[in-house]
Amino acid sequence: MAREAIYQSSDPEPEATQVPESETREQDVGLRPRRMSEMVGQQDVIERLLIAIEAARGRGEPLGHILFDGPPGLGKTTFATVIPAEMGTTVQFANGAALRAPKDLIPYLTNLEQGSVLFIDEIHRLPKSVEEYLYTAMEDFRIDIVLGEGVSARTLNLDLRPFTLIGATTRAGMLSGPLRDRFQIREHLGWYSLGELCEIVRRNATKLQVEVAIDPATEIARRSRSTPRLANNRLLWVRDYAQSRAGGNITLDVATAALQMIGIDPLGLDKQDRGYLDTLLRVFAGGPAGLEAIAHTMNVSSDTLEDEVEPFLLRSELIVRTRRGRIATDKAHQHLAAEGVRRS
Repeated sequence: MAREAIYQSSDPEPEATQVPESETREQDVGLRPRRMSEMVGQQDVIERLLIAIEAARGRGEPLGHILFDGPPGLGKTTFATVIPAEMGTTVQFANGAALRAPKDLIPYLTNLEQGSVLFIDEIHRLPKSVEEYLYTAMEDFRIDIVLGEGVSARTLNLDLRPFTLIGATTRAGMLSGPLRDRFQIREHLGWYSLGELCEIVRRNATKLQVEVAIDPATEIARRSRSTPRLANNRLLWVRDYAQSRAGGNITLDVATAALQMIGIDPLGLDKQDRGYLDTLLRVFAGGPAGLEAIAHTMNVSSDTLEDEVEPFLLRSELIVRTRRGRIATDKAHQHLAAEGVRRS
């Protein structure tokens, strides 16, 4: 009766997803691996996870809670789908921004099966009240539910089936210490090498039933910012371009022309990235220049520049941040000169 009352007073139950079977077709279309043996890159992370999975399965226990952190597009969600597949269990998906109160979390927790997985993306966006509600669920597999209001209210202690929580975040520093410490396994996902991205492009081209030789695959990978998600996006565009303009034949020239059409240069910079560098070099003589000044000159939000443009420019050593402002490096001068961008 208590469980029925909980479901009636909460949001509808989220549907559990059986990864090995029901999502097969969807994941193939999305170019996402279904098992760890299909994954490319992050081999050190995969090796550690396989050890933990094997040990947990040997003991007949759920896998310890896992936290993945790293920039977008490096495979956090992919790991959250292949781990349940390796464990032979189900997974539910939630987003930290959508869980505004503890009541939003209750249907997910009460619907969990023995040993199943709850994946919370952008877990750093959980409100404090929801985060604290997770503590007893993660440690003791138990939640406390208040029924009624005022003097007639009573507390229901509900035991949960042991489960695995997988959290993903792009900003690990925003997680509180108590929440971070409750994850037994913490993994940081790093950037992919050119060779790994090239292999991803070729494997996914096979799934798309198109033929991509090593040279065009390498060119697509080179312009993908060391990120598999971008490599897949570039591949899909090149496929469409080749089908429309080259009879479906993807050669190096076709891949290069396709990426040039959408403004992706050999370093992976797009039009907005080059516009930022051009403004910094031409208007501010290479800097130092403040972010707000650059944003106003470009008529772009400073948040857009700071969150979307600058991270890759910094990682590519094209700009540096100083107390006085942003400064373009010699590499930025050379790159824009090679790309033929006008500057004084």
